[in-house]
Amino acid sequence: MGGKTTTMDVDMIACAGHGICAELLPEWIRLDDWGYPIIRKEAIPPELLTQARWAVSNCPALALKLRRRKA
Repeated sequence: MGGKTTTMDVDMIACAGHGICAELLPEWIRLDDWGYPIIRKEAIPPELLTQARWAVSNCPALALKLRRRKA
């Protein structure tokens, strides 16, 4: 199949641990004991892509990225 999948990455150097991402996308992101995101590694399902884009665009540290990859 020639489809593409979307995954999410976090730049742990840039992340300041605000936790907004986990509030906006709790289905995909949880926080560790210090407030830093733990992101699921698998492809984001299509029904969560809008929320994922919203979380990326609202990260105050610009630490979240969406990556499109061939399936």
